[in-house]
Amino acid sequence: MQLLQASSNSVVIKDVILICDLEEELHKMANDIDDAQAELDSVEAELEMVELQISELLEKQTKLSSRKNKLLQILEGACSSAQPSGSSKPPKPSFSRQDLQHYEESDFSWSKEAQAKLCNMFQLSKFRPLQRAAINLSMSGKDLFLVMPTGRGKSLCYQLPALCSKGFTLVIAPLVSLMEDQLMYLKCINVPAVTLNASSTKEDSKQVLAGMTDKNSPFKLLYVTPEKIAKSKLLMSKLEKSYNMGLLARIAVDEVHCCSQWGHDFRPDYKLLGILKRQFPKVPLVGLTATATSNVLKDCQKILCVQEPITLTAPFNRPNLYYEVRFKHNEDCTHQIAELIKERYKNQSGIVYVFSQKDAEVVATDLQKRNIVAQPYHANMEPSDKSLVHQRWSSKKIQVVVATVAFGMGIDKADVRFVIHHTISKSIENYYQESGRAGRDDGSADCIVFFGFADIFRLSTMVVMENTGQQKLHNMVAYCQNVDRCRRAMMAIHFDEVWNDDECNQMCDVCRHGNDYITMDITTHARDVVTIVEMASSMDEKLTPLKVCDAWMGKGPAKHRKTIKVTSLSRVEVESIIIHLLLHGYFSEDFSFTPYTTHFYLKLGRKAALLKNGNHSITMKMRRVMSHTTVKKVSETVREKSSAKVEGKRPADSDKKKSVAKKVKSLP
Repeated sequence: MQLLQASSNSVVIKDVILICDLEEELHKMANDIDDAQAELDSVEAELEMVELQISELLEKQTKLSSRKNKLLQILEGACSSAQPSGSSKPPKPSFSRQDLQHYEESDFSWSKEAQAKLCNMFQLSKFRPLQRAAINLSMSGKDLFLVMPTGRGKSLCYQLPALCSKGFTLVIAPLVSLMEDQLMYLKCINVPAVTLNASSTKEDSKQVLAGMTDKNSPFKLLYVTPEKIAKSKLLMSKLEKSYNMGLLARIAVDEVHCCSQWGHDFRPDYKLLGILKRQFPKVPLVGLTATATSNVLKDCQKILCVQEPITLTAPFNRPNLYYEVRFKHNEDCTHQIAELIKERYKNQSGIVYVFSQKDAEVVATDLQKRNIVAQPYHANMEPSDKSLVHQRWSSKKIQVVVATVAFGMGIDKADVRFVIHHTISKSIENYYQESGRAGRDDGSADCIVFFGFADIFRLSTMVVMENTGQQKLHNMVAYCQNVDRCRRAMMAIHFDEVWNDDECNQMCDVCRHGNDYITMDITTHARDVVTIVEMASSMDEKLTPLKVCDAWMGKGPAKHRKTIKVTSLSRVEVESIIIHLLLHGYFSEDFSFTPYTTHFYLKLGRKAALLKNGNHSITMKMRRVMSHTTVKKVSETVREKSSAKVEGKRPADSDKKKSVAKKVKSLP
């Protein structure tokens, strides 16, 4: 019996020892987890600092590189004329400033004829910057890329050489509306020009094809779409005969950035245009665009099979254009646009760009109801109807064209006084080009974009399949959300240009209104809204940005309201913070595809985990405009403090009330 009792006690002792060992091991594991979590937080915080430093260094690198290029340009002339003895002469650039000066100022065999036609046919007294050089280079048989702002006269750089050359110039343009616009203009000044496109009749096509091999050149410019080059063997056969007869004078590829899938208007059929230079190597090619970066041009060079093109780039700035961003007070901002047109642009021509074909119809109808002469323009209209709208707008019988991007590149009406975007563009490049249709007569004109929260996600689902679509859209949203940087400065980044804000001359809303913003710490707000998305994800739910807004403001399903901290911020502030978090990587896009549509949801971004670190903070800049709600809260606080002083009592929660009194409403 004693032996049995002793054996039982021994077992108990072993169990106690085992439990103690397990507890010690668990305690050690808990300590290890705490240490790992602390180290993880520290590493994440350090990574965040490194990311910020990298961002700052990249920005500094961009500025220094731009400054270096400017200094090299200044020193270029001196280097060629003053070489130190014994030093090796640097290799001469392929196209130097001296070369440019030669083509700008020298007389050529065609110079007198070109000047006469400039005055007599185009009714222009002088060339604009780079036009003379581009024309002389093209007439000299050089391959050329010309990057020039919208409205600076790119078309003249192949239209005038066409009149001074034997045969005809082949012009590839991406849109029928662009070709129609130029043909209308050329017809008015008696320049023989024709087109071949899907809407051409059989009789017209027959005459054009016959004219291509006529030594008397019945036309000087032939406009075709890239699709026509890609699909028509008959056209290629005629071009080959024209080439052999010496009648194909040059090839002009308008909107050349469409060749590159890194360009903002990539067109697959443009990638097939390399056949032209391969088949007709002796024919000079000129590629024209308003919005191509150096990387896009390099891509275009390969696609078009151009060996050593000369690139001429004009400064991007249009000093006569005023840039402004307005916040949509509701999703339908047509009333705001109508009032703006009636008050500021009475009897003046303009364009209102919209997101979709349906929007074009609806907005045009709404403007008509408000006694504004407006007509829609979109790709699904009959060609004859589109041409009629275009002609009536050009002749001022219509004040406003409400258009999708189908009414686009190359539209050349000089007296457009306003371009209003009912919805933001999908990239800064697109916006620059679309807004650039204003003020081509060098008179002052306004470029106004209405910025709405929901529009971001409509556009996001549209560009989801594009390689760089989301990043380009983010850049456009950042342009609209911006409250402290010159609008032109933000555009300059995309065109590899250095910009001095003083040169804006208050021709954007940011420069005109000065430092009308505050810097606000939104760390607590960020943690609250990130928690909402995190909790939804844990319940296997997906939330759209609009539902995240509703949930944060206490307007969502009851199950959400019970578990989240409802904000006291205004709707505008809530939307602005969510956009900021999306742009800076705390949220990211989550797309869901159905047979009929694409849905956009918010999910946690790569930087969301940083918010778990107590030392991590987020700030954002907001406009300094007081809201009615905030003013009311301030008034109530003042009354409470006054009442407390009268009664001799200390105001409760004074610190909290002070913070409420300092609240300001933010507008993106």
